[in-house]
Amino acid sequence: MRRERNAKAAGKAANSQLKVNAAAKNIICVQCRQTFLCTAREKQLSEHAENKHSKTVKDCFPDWTAPAAK
Repeated sequence: MRRERNAKAAGKAANSQLKVNAAAKNIICVQCRQTFLCTAREKQLSEHAENKHSKTVKDCFPDWTAPAAK
Protein backbone atom coordinates (compact mmCIF):
# COMPACT_ATOMS: atom_id res chain seq x y z
CA MET A 1 0.00 0.00 0.00
CA ARG A 2 2.73 2.45 0.87
CA ARG A 3 4.58 1.73 -2.32
CA GLU A 4 1.46 2.43 -4.39
CA ARG A 5 0.73 5.63 -2.49
CA ASN A 6 4.31 6.85 -2.93
CA ALA A 7 4.26 6.00 -6.63
CA LYS A 8 1.16 8.15 -7.09
CA ALA A 9 2.80 11.07 -5.27
CA ALA A 10 6.02 10.72 -7.26
CA GLY A 11 4.15 10.74 -10.56
CA LYS A 12 2.90 14.29 -10.11
CA ALA A 13 4.64 17.04 -12.06
CA ALA A 14 6.93 19.21 -9.99
CA ASN A 15 6.27 22.93 -10.00
CA SER A 16 9.39 25.02 -10.16
CA GLN A 17 9.41 27.92 -7.71
CA LEU A 18 12.26 29.46 -9.71
CA LYS A 19 10.02 29.87 -12.75
CA VAL A 20 7.31 31.49 -10.64
CA ASN A 21 9.82 33.88 -9.07
CA ALA A 22 11.27 34.83 -12.46
CA ALA A 23 7.81 35.60 -13.80
CA ALA A 24 7.09 37.87 -10.82
CA LYS A 25 10.12 40.09 -11.51
CA ASN A 26 8.51 42.83 -13.52
CA ILE A 27 10.16 45.98 -12.11
CA ILE A 28 13.31 46.75 -14.09
CA CYS A 29 15.91 49.45 -13.49
CA VAL A 30 16.42 51.33 -16.76
CA GLN A 31 20.03 52.15 -15.85
CA CYS A 32 21.42 48.67 -15.18
CA ARG A 33 18.47 46.40 -16.16
CA GLN A 34 18.39 44.74 -12.71
CA THR A 35 15.03 43.13 -12.02
CA PHE A 36 12.96 43.39 -8.87
CA LEU A 37 9.91 41.47 -7.70
CA CYS A 38 6.57 43.11 -8.32
CA THR A 39 6.12 43.34 -4.53
CA ALA A 40 9.23 45.52 -4.07
CA ARG A 41 8.70 48.50 -1.80
CA GLU A 42 9.70 52.08 -2.56
CA LYS A 43 12.40 51.91 0.14
CA GLN A 44 14.16 49.04 -1.64
CA LEU A 45 13.94 50.77 -5.02
CA SER A 46 15.16 54.11 -3.66
CA GLU A 47 18.11 52.42 -1.92
CA HIS A 48 19.08 50.80 -5.22
CA ALA A 49 18.73 54.07 -7.16
CA GLU A 50 20.72 56.11 -4.65
CA ASN A 51 23.44 53.58 -3.85
CA LYS A 52 24.09 52.18 -7.33
CA HIS A 53 23.39 55.17 -9.56
CA SER A 54 23.13 58.31 -7.35
CA LYS A 55 19.74 58.99 -8.92
CA THR A 56 16.12 59.16 -7.83
CA VAL A 57 13.53 56.41 -8.00
CA LYS A 58 11.80 58.14 -10.93
CA ASP A 59 15.08 58.27 -12.88
CA CYS A 60 15.70 54.53 -12.51
CA PHE A 61 12.10 53.30 -12.50
CA PRO A 62 10.03 55.76 -14.58
CA ASP A 63 7.04 53.43 -15.00
CA TRP A 64 6.82 52.41 -11.33
CA THR A 65 4.03 53.85 -9.23
CA ALA A 66 3.59 53.48 -5.49
CA PRO A 67 0.75 51.15 -4.52
CA ALA A 68 -2.40 52.81 -3.20
CA ALA A 69 -2.64 53.10 0.57
CA LYS A 70 -5.15 50.83 2.24
